[in-house]
Amino acid sequence: MESMEQIRPVRFDHPDAVRLSALAQAEYMRRYGYDDMTPLHPGHFDPPHGLFLIAHLGDKAVACGGWRAQEEDEEGYADGDAEVKRMYVAPEARGRGLARRVLRALEESARAAGRIRMVLETGTPLPEAMALYTSSGYEPTANFGPYRGYSDSRCFAKRL
Repeated sequence: MESMEQIRPVRFDHPDAVRLSALAQAEYMRRYGYDDMTPLHPGHFDPPHGLFLIAHLGDKAVACGGWRAQEEDEEGYADGDAEVKRMYVAPEARGRGLARRVLRALEESARAAGRIRMVLETGTPLPEAMALYTSSGYEPTANFGPYRGYSDSRCFAKRL
């Protein structure tokens, strides 16, 4: 695999985004026994109310992540939130810092769009994800969204 790394924005319905999201869902099924039930639509990630990024090694799309704007609601979000969704790195590209680079680019984009806090949900079956987020300055916060009642769910937040 070539070492040339690039991160590019795409629509959430771009073929690479669809493929990587399906791989992420398969990973969730393997680790949790269920997929991410959050309803997502391509428009959720359209700037300036969101962004979806694909990381490439050479010409192969190997990692992704996005954010979508959220406002205060009954699901536990707060005004100005940017919710991280579909962070994923293909097994053959792990250990290169791609997730950290994608996350940093998402934070910069959300800040530039006027968002004030990044929030995300992950879980105990993904210890490497929890390690990435805590080492990137995220702190535990009250559970929000559709996973509030799940004992293996962990939510994190970071002020932008």
